[in-house]
Amino acid sequence: MGLQNAKPSAAKRANILMLGLDSAGKSTLLYKFRYKGVFLTMPTIGFNVDMIEAGKDFTLTFWDVGGQKKMRELWSNFLEDTDGLLYVVDSSDKRRLEESRREFECVLKSEAIKNVPVVVLANKQDLPGALNAEEITRRFKMKKYCSDRNWYVQPCCATTGEGLAEALQRVATFARQYSKSKETFTTLKEC
Repeated sequence: MGLQNAKPSAAKRANILMLGLDSAGKSTLLYKFRYKGVFLTMPTIGFNVDMIEAGKDFTLTFWDVGGQKKMRELWSNFLEDTDGLLYVVDSSDKRRLEESRREFECVLKSEAIKNVPVVVLANKQDLPGALNAEEITRRFKMKKYCSDRNWYVQPCCATTGEGLAEALQRVATFARQYSKSKETFTTLKEC
């Protein structure tokens, strides 16, 4: 095959799965990524899909899946073909932190997202008593559960937009690297 026919290896788009308990702030974050405005959101029953440009010719498709208990049973259906997991935590809700961690652990155990990069958004940093990124890293046992993948914990606030540009950048970088490595692997398999 002539080199001029080789298709460019730059991944053009990536799927980002957005999970977290209900009222962690997923939909608000998604609106904020997109419009920079503040929206009052309703609980997501089902899921929202939104495409966001993340740099030159790279599009991220965000799958924001509802976090109510009955929706969580369906999370596994969304894991296939994911290039990045964005897990949103309400850092101020200590009462539900353990529940959130358990769900997170459950998702990470799935074969479908083995090696998929993870960005945890420690949301609601503006609220009193919110746990900081180090604390979330420790409580969520990130070093243990994510030793096989790229991961990062980003403190943020969906309502003010603080930390969101960094989060988006991090997700895009991880997803791009992951898509490239996946592509290389597929090419090797085909040889």
